[in-house]
Amino acid sequence: MTSPADAPRGGFWRAIGATAIIFGGALLAAAVGTAAGFGLLAAVGAGSALWADRQEVAAIAIFAATYFVVATGAAPGRLRLDRAGAALLGASLMVGLGVLPLEDAYRAVDFDTITLLLGMMIVVANLRLSGFFRLASNFVVCRARSPLALLAAIVLVCGAFSAFLVNDAICLVMTPLVLDLVRKLRRDPIPYLLAIPLSANIGSVATITGNPQNMIIGGLSHIPYGAFAAALWPVAAVGLVATVALLAVMHPREFLTRAPLPQVTPAPARARLPLVAKSVIVTLAMMVLFFAGQPVAKVAIVGGSLLLLTRHVKAEKIYREIDWPLLLMFVGLFIVVTGLEQTALTQERVAAMGRLDLGSSPVLAALAAGLSNLVSNVPAVLVLKPFVAGLADPQRAWLVVAMATTLAGNFTLVGSVANLIVVERAKAAGVAIGFWAYFKVGAPLALLTIAFGAARL
Repeated sequence: MTSPADAPRGGFWRAIGATAIIFGGALLAAAVGTAAGFGLLAAVGAGSALWADRQEVAAIAIFAATYFVVATGAAPGRLRLDRAGAALLGASLMVGLGVLPLEDAYRAVDFDTITLLLGMMIVVANLRLSGFFRLASNFVVCRARSPLALLAAIVLVCGAFSAFLVNDAICLVMTPLVLDLVRKLRRDPIPYLLAIPLSANIGSVATITGNPQNMIIGGLSHIPYGAFAAALWPVAAVGLVATVALLAVMHPREFLTRAPLPQVTPAPARARLPLVAKSVIVTLAMMVLFFAGQPVAKVAIVGGSLLLLTRHVKAEKIYREIDWPLLLMFVGLFIVVTGLEQTALTQERVAAMGRLDLGSSPVLAALAAGLSNLVSNVPAVLVLKPFVAGLADPQRAWLVVAMATTLAGNFTLVGSVANLIVVERAKAAGVAIGFWAYFKVGAPLALLTIAFGAARL
């Protein structure tokens, strides 16, 4: 891996140019998403006579239909099929139509990723139900003496927590806490709420446990936890600083002022201190074991299981905190992508993709970022898997994909689940975050951070 000084001359500007081009295409595709999805399916059907292998045709059609629903969030018409259901249906059709034997479908599922994600969900659920997040946010955020310091505190808390815990969960926890605080302070809630998903997405890029796509990449690449963090924490750190700067510049009346914040009493934490202590100790022990090189999936599931041994919270409450549909979607997508790989992605076609010079960090980052905005980040990682595996330096390529697919989530309001969580929770509390209010900060932030990451890697 190269340092910034070793990067080829002009790499930063090539990264900006390539990323801007691919995101322009992503915006155009988003504008005609429904028509494009049906057009893709029609093209597959019309061109089926050109394919000698019926299983290949079936694999392409199933893959296209599945990813269309995953990208749009719902099936066309009145079909009440969500992303998880589409992934399960696609996987079942791959097996049912003979594209993939049942035994191969079982082997297609990366159970290390599923186990890691489940374990981390249990850990985050315990931290949340214990009241730890409110205690931590009250301690840090409520000591801010100016609007800019408050913004920096929110960015720091969300980014730091998201670096080690799942970013979506951090957004779920922090949104009501921040909204309650800024209302007491009588400040404009929009920029402070925007800081939550922007910093959570950026902070999560730093480690394998920061978000679901990084967990998949960690399982596929076998990059050690410490090596992954060492490569990407500078990108996260620069991104968090850029988040504070851009939000301040875009909202000068709110942040570029010397007026101090009034003193307010934070909401009571109502924390279960024994459970807080136990959850924090287990979490810190897990972090130490991660960096010590222990298998992350094993550490996560053991740590999560130990937290189920408690007299303070019923197990049913923990189970309700787990995102079961997300786990189901992962299982289905693993099988769908494997079916496509084994039937349609021949060596000749994979080699043809090599003409795009995916070994170049700016090109790969632009492709991964654009694809993430079209079909979401987790499906984008799985699509890129066969192409990355054949590159001369797959470890560096996986780091580029992890960086780009994560930071691409900041480009638009619908770019990541974390964004949608904040928007929906804010809307339920009576605060509307518009597309352009987000875009004018998120788009330049995504472009700049991805360009920096591509130039550095």
